[in-house]
Amino acid sequence: MDALSEVLRIIQIESAFFYHGEFTAPWSFRSPQSSKLAPYIDRPDGHVIVYHLLTEGRATAKLDDNTRLPLEAGDIVIFPHGDPHYIQSGDGCRPVDVESALQHIFADGLKLARMGGGGEVTRFVCGYMVCEPELSEVLLSGLPAVFKVNIRADESGRWLEESIRYSITQMGISDSGSKAVLGKLCETLFAETLRRYVAASPLQQRGWLAGVLDPEIGKVLGFMHREPATPWTVAQLAQRAGMSRSVLAARFRQYLGEPPVAYLTRWRLQLGARMLSRTSRSVARIAAEVGYESEAAFNRAFRRQFGHPPARYRMQAKKAAV
Repeated sequence: MDALSEVLRIIQIESAFFYHGEFTAPWSFRSPQSSKLAPYIDRPDGHVIVYHLLTEGRATAKLDDNTRLPLEAGDIVIFPHGDPHYIQSGDGCRPVDVESALQHIFADGLKLARMGGGGEVTRFVCGYMVCEPELSEVLLSGLPAVFKVNIRADESGRWLEESIRYSITQMGISDSGSKAVLGKLCETLFAETLRRYVAASPLQQRGWLAGVLDPEIGKVLGFMHREPATPWTVAQLAQRAGMSRSVLAARFRQYLGEPPVAYLTRWRLQLGARMLSRTSRSVARIAAEVGYESEAAFNRAFRRQFGHPPARYRMQAKKAAV
């Protein structure tokens, strides 16, 4: 879990709710590809993750390929890759297209929306997370198109849900400070949801999250993400994790599909790219901060990874941001 904490810190997640619904059966709405939300948020260049938290009633989440997840009160359903999807009380009801109403929804903030046919009541809040698209890839690549977690399973989850519901109520009374508090609660909710999902995931799967679950490989990933500038060798990583070099190399490749040093190099260069596009630090300083002994070595590695030297990458990033 140490590696997960480091990645969540580095990818700079920002979160907020954008919809607060009270629907009566039958009802259905379609949420568009999450990139459609970008014009309405403060980080249009970020990757947008959409989620829905049911606080009362029942519903079904459905993807365009007809993948379905039944939902009940306390469930949070997350679409990490931003796939378009339906949330509905059942089949046969014509869905409301959320994309056509995004401007109105964001203008209203968390004003309660109501619709439906007068049957069973379902209440929920819909939110989004924005994160660094390049740096978040390492985490998101290990997640399915949709998954759910029930946060009422323990006291901390119930506290989070009650705090979010209370903050939404306060938003209707006064916006003073409420948005900031709600944003932090939502970020905590996402982190806790991921932790619960990872903890409940089967150990035999491949990918980054499977590596985090492995006791020894999880330690190695934690070392890399917590201290990326350290001149790690496979021997040092293996010793710190309490395993042999050959076992580390084999299990790391099993989960991540590449050797430990190759993974670390790619992560360092991704961090360097983020610094180039978001800071005014010199290339030499960035090179040192991500673990390169010289600017020249960083330039060569960066060109191999991104196709351009750091200076040109920075210039293109600035032009794209204008």
